[in-house]
Amino acid sequence: MKDSLMIEVSELTKRYAGRTAVDEVSFSVARGEVVGLLGPNGAGKSTILRILSCFLAATSGTVSVAGFDVFSQSHEVRRRMGYMPENNPLPGEMRVREYLKFRARLKGLSASQTRERVAAVTEQCGLTDVSRKIIGHLSKGYRQRVGLADALVHEPELIILDEPTIGFDPNQIRAVRKLIKDLGRKHTILMSSHILPEVEMTCSRIIILHQGRILAADTTENLQRTLSSDGQVIAEIAAPITALTECWKEMELIEHFDIAPAEGDFHRCALTPRAGVDIRPLIFEQARAKGWTLRELTRSRHTLEDIFVHVVRGDKEDSL
Repeated sequence: MKDSLMIEVSELTKRYAGRTAVDEVSFSVARGEVVGLLGPNGAGKSTILRILSCFLAATSGTVSVAGFDVFSQSHEVRRRMGYMPENNPLPGEMRVREYLKFRARLKGLSASQTRERVAAVTEQCGLTDVSRKIIGHLSKGYRQRVGLADALVHEPELIILDEPTIGFDPNQIRAVRKLIKDLGRKHTILMSSHILPEVEMTCSRIIILHQGRILAADTTENLQRTLSSDGQVIAEIAAPITALTECWKEMELIEHFDIAPAEGDFHRCALTPRAGVDIRPLIFEQARAKGWTLRELTRSRHTLEDIFVHVVRGDKEDSL
């Protein structure tokens, strides 16, 4: 089991003077996963990533990457990791290609490997047109791409991305989102963001952080089931309102319903089942048996924002 884990974090704590940034956090990331750390600014995301990346010492707890201890075997950890910090300290006087070659050699690549990998990441990160430009003359978005190319140049097993889309316009965000998904086929990825749609669209699992603690860690689908056990169903049916009312009243699995007029002869029925049962097959059978026209049958779905607000609100109420 341990061989299948890329990251293991146990009771990790980081304290600064008068403040606890990370409070006994424990989680693991399997090889091949794309996991998102989600939380507002100050939640502890960047602190955790800096500790994982060997840039920051912890107050207590244990952390390992690919089976190597972050604190005592940091050289082995760095060989297997690519890290793009939120504010990348790039040398403004170097050219893009020159910098990536320097970084590749620094990470142990041979001259031939360096040529091959620099060409690959330059194309992969959309830097071909600016490869000979001075980094200091680039826009924020392009500098972010250089930082991403730096993280990828030595083909690491683990890629850590801290707010990877900051400074990007909408088109660039879509490109980076696609790149992260493509990278997830061959690499383990841990990324942080306070932008909920980015995490939802790129990550297979999310870890929600608030005030240095983990409030929830699961797939979006499982968190939705936890948040909304009622699984409300929306059905648009062409039938008389009296017939619909009688039908829903007779169905024991429906705890509550609401009927509103829709376009034409249709009515929009919001049906709340008992005990979280999926009643969609029953609704379909009822409509078919009674000869009603059914044009919509969906289960309402919470967004990641709904989940985040619900989890954080619950934590605040527990702390009162």
